[in-house]
Amino acid sequence: MRFAEQWSWCTVDAISDVTPTIREFRLRPESGHVVPYPAGSHIGVTVLIDGQPARRSYSLVENSDAGTYRIAVRLAPDSRGGSRGMWNLKVGARIETSNPTSLLEIDWTRKNYCLIAGGIGITPITGIAAALRRGNIAAPLHYAVKSCSDAAFLDELTALLGDRLSVHASEQGARLDLDATFHALPDDAIAIICGPMRMLEAARRAWNDAGRAPADLRFETFGSSGLMPTAEFRVRLRDTDTELVVPQNSSMLDALNGAGFEVISDCQRGECGVCAVDVVAVEGEIDHRDVFFSDQQKRENRKICPCVSRAIGVVTIDTLYRPEAF
Repeated sequence: MRFAEQWSWCTVDAISDVTPTIREFRLRPESGHVVPYPAGSHIGVTVLIDGQPARRSYSLVENSDAGTYRIAVRLAPDSRGGSRGMWNLKVGARIETSNPTSLLEIDWTRKNYCLIAGGIGITPITGIAAALRRGNIAAPLHYAVKSCSDAAFLDELTALLGDRLSVHASEQGARLDLDATFHALPDDAIAIICGPMRMLEAARRAWNDAGRAPADLRFETFGSSGLMPTAEFRVRLRDTDTELVVPQNSSMLDALNGAGFEVISDCQRGECGVCAVDVVAVEGEIDHRDVFFSDQQKRENRKICPCVSRAIGVVTIDTLYRPEAF
């Protein structure tokens, strides 16, 4: 959580390419101590983007080396620049990282789980799958990718899960059928999913159509995933003459806080809703990249999570921030 973050230095211990577009980094804390963390955790990193430090968040991959953190970063041209900054790192580089945090807690009283990953969304799922396996819960994993060459950690997952791993490669016509998958689950099953926004929204609709409890569908997200291209847009502040430009490599939250319009935040991953602000008007279209608001709330466009959501055009908002009068 933001108010409990602790930052320290790590050294890049090893780098390897696990697919043509996904690069793995092993980060060794200079303190010599890896903070214990639950499955599905992520860490923050400070990375240089266009010469300026910026913070990004990456999920921790299952790791047999107790002395390092293991993350994987997909090189994404249509992003805010974090992946390019990470890919520029070399072995031996120093990088500042936050302590691991997680918004996911495995309910060990439940014995039926289903795991779903799309693309780079496999990163937190690796740790969750391993934790469930250690807890004697044989959870199936559905891994959706464009092609088998894009499937990271395939050998590790096959060794861990065997025939409980199903790879759905769209180029081979093996698309994941969420409706059939959810209808086939036991009544008390919990599904955990991490993937692009289109997959998350499709999963939520299929889950609800199957008549399942909304709380039993758990999300892990990555904030660069949207329905529209990541591009510069503008934000106007209600009852002020202020108009801010949100560049492609920055979030609306960063732009607001940088201009002195302080917005309280927590997860900065579009999951908790703490940073949500009121939308007054939209000249263009909002790209809601959070998983906090329902589909109906997103259609109404009354609020936006500035930590991850973006827009095309101009959005007028009210942060409820008012400067103190002296």
